[in-house]
Amino acid sequence: MRRTRPTKAWSALAAVTGAMLVVAVAPGRAPDETPADAKSAGPPREAAVTLVVGRVLEGAHGAGEGRCAARVFRPGLCSGWQEQRVRATTRGVGSVLKEPALADAARAAREARAQVLATDSGGPLEITLTEPGRITDVTVRDGHGRHLAGALGPHGDRWLNTESLRAGETYTVQVGAQDAAGSPVGVTMAFRTAPPADGGRLTVEFGPGPGTYGAGEIVTAALSKPVPADDPVARARLEQALEVTSEPHVEGAWHWVDASTLHFRPRTYWPAHTVVRVRSGLDGVEVGDHAYGGPSEDLEFTIGDRIEAVTDSATHRMTVRRNGRVIRTIPVTTGKEGFRTRSGIKVVLRKEPKVRMRGDTVGIQRGTKEFYDLPVSYATRVTWSGEYIHAAPWSVESQGEENVSHGCTGMSTENAAWFFETVREGDIVEVVNSGGAKMAPFDNGFGDWNVDWRSWLAGSALADVDTAPQDSPPTPSRLHPTT
Repeated sequence: MRRTRPTKAWSALAAVTGAMLVVAVAPGRAPDETPADAKSAGPPREAAVTLVVGRVLEGAHGAGEGRCAARVFRPGLCSGWQEQRVRATTRGVGSVLKEPALADAARAAREARAQVLATDSGGPLEITLTEPGRITDVTVRDGHGRHLAGALGPHGDRWLNTESLRAGETYTVQVGAQDAAGSPVGVTMAFRTAPPADGGRLTVEFGPGPGTYGAGEIVTAALSKPVPADDPVARARLEQALEVTSEPHVEGAWHWVDASTLHFRPRTYWPAHTVVRVRSGLDGVEVGDHAYGGPSEDLEFTIGDRIEAVTDSATHRMTVRRNGRVIRTIPVTTGKEGFRTRSGIKVVLRKEPKVRMRGDTVGIQRGTKEFYDLPVSYATRVTWSGEYIHAAPWSVESQGEENVSHGCTGMSTENAAWFFETVREGDIVEVVNSGGAKMAPFDNGFGDWNVDWRSWLAGSALADVDTAPQDSPPTPSRLHPTT
């Protein structure tokens, strides 16, 4: 790389954040070559870094609005703005940041806890090179080892975070840069953000719970507080913090069901024997106006064999497959005229060995010819409103021939017992050619698989919202979380 003639003996970095910073200088190493004219010119120039450290106090005018960043800050815009100047010197060039320096900086930040003022974790973290040169790398990591996402500007003279800082966290910042002469310099900083305001934090409870489930299982996230649709930035921040990973890796996304509920599903059914892990990174994250996330319990579950049961109401047959291979074909009867079985894809919700079924629970009045009151065995539930796959010994003659039920799928006691023992929660149950209404996506069980993938992605808050701080450089959009 061609080097330009230095214009000054030092370069400056400006770091802007809503927090107190403590600075530790990273040691350097000797250059590979020494220019010939340097030997006659005396000692080599010592590279230096001067930091302008700014912070915005909690509740200050302009905090969190992007107006306090180094490039656009003007006195009077941010009444709570405070700044410090620190000059850090490296001993030599070719600086390499070392873990001991990182640990020392973090320890210094902990010791300086009493000096930390209430600062705005929603404010920007900006690192700006104010002299000729370029920033080469920036790493920001919290006390749990999690990295804070950010991006360099197109000219290499500025770095901005692209996700929010967490409240009550200690961060370490490692910066590598080059001055106008191409001399590498480096510095490590540590800072703490103010703890969340008192009061209940937003937490999340994941479902379904530990265990083994079918390939159609849906991951649910129940929020302790609603996040309204008219706050898309808050929804996007929350969604970014909900992490789903799997082995093997699959493509998937969250979908907002309502203000307090999200569902996650893969693009297609989970592969057999997948291990799924779900965790929340909400703790300390600002969600909405001065509301913060709290700690939530992680979830891990597994997927068993891929069981798919497809019922064709026109042929009165159910075909059951395990991992793509047909393992049984069962004569069935489904809903008759006026009681057509819902069409589409459903998911096994639970298995109930004995159920008492009464017509008045589904709107059939007592005393009418359609009313029924029956004890039922081997009942596999697929909707909360009362649709089951169950033993129906009273209709054996019609099974495989005609549809005579009130909406459930009936079969012989032997076949119902086999089906009951074969399937588990989360297994896939599909009905075709029934003439019935389509299974609803969310309000009667798990009909999520009836939503096409494009529509599913449209239910993600990340589809159209940019959660990066204002005045940040363009970065590739993170449209949808994937496992």
